[in-house]
Amino acid sequence: MRRSLCLLCRGTKKLCGLAYCPALVVKRVEARLSPVREEKVEGSSPPSIFVGWRGYPKVSVGPATPPLVGDTAIYEAQEKWLDLTVDEVLEMRLTLIRGVSKLEVKDRSPLIYRLQELAISSRPVEVEVKFSKPVVLKPLLDSRSPPLGPGALMERLNVVGEPKPLRAVEKAYYDTDLPAVDAVVVLYRAGVPISHIQRLFSVGALGVGRRRKLVPTRWSITAVDDTVSKALLREVKENPSVNEVLVFTRKYAKNLFVAIIIPGAWSFEWMEAWFPHTTWNRGNSVEIEGDWEGYKGRSTYASIGGCYYSARLATAEYLYRVRRQGAAVLFREIYEGFDVPIGVWFVRENLRRMFSSEPLRFDSLEEVLAYLDRITRLPIALWVSKSRLLKALLSQRKIKEYIEP
Repeated sequence: MRRSLCLLCRGTKKLCGLAYCPALVVKRVEARLSPVREEKVEGSSPPSIFVGWRGYPKVSVGPATPPLVGDTAIYEAQEKWLDLTVDEVLEMRLTLIRGVSKLEVKDRSPLIYRLQELAISSRPVEVEVKFSKPVVLKPLLDSRSPPLGPGALMERLNVVGEPKPLRAVEKAYYDTDLPAVDAVVVLYRAGVPISHIQRLFSVGALGVGRRRKLVPTRWSITAVDDTVSKALLREVKENPSVNEVLVFTRKYAKNLFVAIIIPGAWSFEWMEAWFPHTTWNRGNSVEIEGDWEGYKGRSTYASIGGCYYSARLATAEYLYRVRRQGAAVLFREIYEGFDVPIGVWFVRENLRRMFSSEPLRFDSLEEVLAYLDRITRLPIALWVSKSRLLKALLSQRKIKEYIEP
């Protein structure tokens, strides 16, 4: 970009077309990390634990903390991040400094128990992390996990503060006869935030006795979204269908989200259109990908990745709340300037916020498509051509068509 744009904008007008100001984020992150000693950090962990996936079953694992003491809970509270700007989320997450140890996923060392003790806390916990090598100021960006700041090989972890777990979390942690899948659902129904459950699942704090193990953070996020949505859908499928076509839309940070709920039995489709010069599309044309499932669900991993399960969870929560079922077609347009990996929480929380609004109501799917064609950048006919469910629903003949007048 032209440097003159920065002089004109000064971080306020987004003249560069990005969803955040890289200059401001970098400067603020550097300022907050400048007091960090090269081989030691003291702070209040939100709490945050990261488990890598490379090299599985021997993975990188360790705590993360910003270099400050106080109420840092918001650093892990994905459910509240939409109340911040993208700049603020990036700045916050990129100042989380990671201690890294290489461990087998079934390791039973004292470090694992200290990490579990940290992970079960519902409040920030003061920690001291000593590194065996200086911290390298390089962020960790991942397609599914929220961004994280720099890290270094950890020599020692001291949990200085006292972890304070929620009662439901403490009970699940000490119940070594409760399968992990059941524990996830129990905690969700007890009101424990999804982000907290994902942390517990990842650090091996749930499950049956000796079968507990570390789960890479990116896998645990999808596993929890998948598990909870399946549990909700078992009940959703017992509900009557919606009796009209419902449409939800939301625009946020160079993204457009759309959901169409159509009368009928449960089915689901999630599609994404990445415009050129966005995170996953460096080409010159729009790329559209998607996947779907019918009433019986799916037995293979969705080709589009973790966002599929985050979107399905938000949809299942809405239908469970209104005690209805239907065919759900959701899609997302990602526009130029949204170019940083930020994690699947972005989809889950935007859709949750979208489903908390009042839907528009239509008598037919054709009316819906005519309406959406006015607000999407891609022609709605292109979305229909890429959609398995929309094409099927539009081609179905209604029973009244077979009845002679």
